[in-house]
Amino acid sequence: MSGGTLSDTAYERLRDDIVAGRIAAETVLSERALTETLGLSRTPLRAALSRLESEGIVDRLSNGVVLVRSVTVEQLLQIVQLRQKLEAAAAARAAEHGAGAELLAIRARMQEIVDGAPVTFDQFWLEDGAFHRAIARAARLELLPAIIDEQRSVARRCSVTRTYDTFVDQAGEHVDIIDAVAAHDAQLASARMAGHFDHVRARFLGTFDAS
Repeated sequence: MSGGTLSDTAYERLRDDIVAGRIAAETVLSERALTETLGLSRTPLRAALSRLESEGIVDRLSNGVVLVRSVTVEQLLQIVQLRQKLEAAAAARAAEHGAGAELLAIRARMQEIVDGAPVTFDQFWLEDGAFHRAIARAARLELLPAIIDEQRSVARRCSVTRTYDTFVDQAGEHVDIIDAVAAHDAQLASARMAGHFDHVRARFLGTFDAS
């Protein structure tokens, strides 16, 4: 196995653990401990950490300590605002083409959640991503799915995103958006997607009101 492959594997494992919250924000990453955990030498590990640093996922402090960066609520809300603009436009464009098999299958799954099917945070996170990517694909916007994935990976690192244990409202909003796309109603699809992100923002802010 080459050094490049080792560093790629270390990068992917560390990035996945950070994004999923298995390595918490503000955690100090010890190179010595990581070499033992990952079973590799410091050279590929340092290459992996440098890549994470270039992506803004970790910081290397002046004393050499590597720290997992936190994502603030302000940054999270900026992501919501950006995605709202992009995805409301995408929903309108998707409605010009209508809902294909992918969106209709997602609609059926979202309706199951609305009707009470159990779903965990991790499961819904994956299904939520599939919904938003499907809207982008239905809109024939080839670059948007990757943009959505990148913004979601940042957002997930904010602890506020992991405070929910019920997803009925979000699933219902997804159903409504798909119905508007299926009806070829661009204005309604855009409005419903914009409203969906308004509700996402309100749910995040409601976390603090409830605390």
